[in-house]
Amino acid sequence: MYEGLLYEIEDGVGTITLNRPESKNAIDIAMRTSLRKLVHELRHDRDLKVLILTGAGGNFCSGGDLKALRSSAADGEATAQGRRQRLVDLHDLVSALLDFDRPVISAVQGVAYGAGLGLALTGDLVLAADDARFCMAFGRLGAVADFGTFYTLPRLVGVQRAKELLFSAREFGATEARELGLVLETMPAEDLPERARAIARCLAQASPVALSITKRALNVSLRSDLQTMLMLESDGQGVAMSANFHAMALQRFFDKKGPPFQWPVRQ
Repeated sequence: MYEGLLYEIEDGVGTITLNRPESKNAIDIAMRTSLRKLVHELRHDRDLKVLILTGAGGNFCSGGDLKALRSSAADGEATAQGRRQRLVDLHDLVSALLDFDRPVISAVQGVAYGAGLGLALTGDLVLAADDARFCMAFGRLGAVADFGTFYTLPRLVGVQRAKELLFSAREFGATEARELGLVLETMPAEDLPERARAIARCLAQASPVALSITKRALNVSLRSDLQTMLMLESDGQGVAMSANFHAMALQRFFDKKGPPFQWPVRQ
């Protein structure tokens, strides 16, 4: 149904696995189309509480499929207009992921290069295996960054560091990625899948209304002003505290039962 992808859902946690291990999960046209279709469909699945993005075969994603890109000359994508349209289609996917109204967790093992790193950065939380390798590889091909990285990267690492990573197109490891603020946690590769699921299961027990409002507010905060953010705060609180979850959580507090979910997450 979704070429180049696997999808499963359990206990409100959905997992999208990029499944082209022979190419280190490089994004070709079929995978891009499938991912775009699936993400848009999942926006309407209210059984889904948290989404995990990961890759098969020990790698997250090596970026765009360069073999497919070279062969695209035959179907018109090699023209400026064709290449621009390819990015317009891609940006619809980027927006759908960044604006997804539930938490998205990226679980990165192996390579996350170019568009693969851009895809990882659409996650609200990025986890990485110790063996993960990252690279804004676009400059190696004389290309500019895509998959939304002109937006996401400077917001995470600052403009000067974003310039350095994009200008140099250098590879860096999981520890540096965590120090830069691109990655929340690092861990041995064998622990990564369960750690991602444990965090996802925890968030799946939180208020979906509060999480959605919080994500939307934070997404616009860096391009907004104080009065707008205060308005979002007051409007959002009015909605969140009117939801059934708030009444349940408040009763648990008075009954000394503790919150309905616990952080820090323990496996």
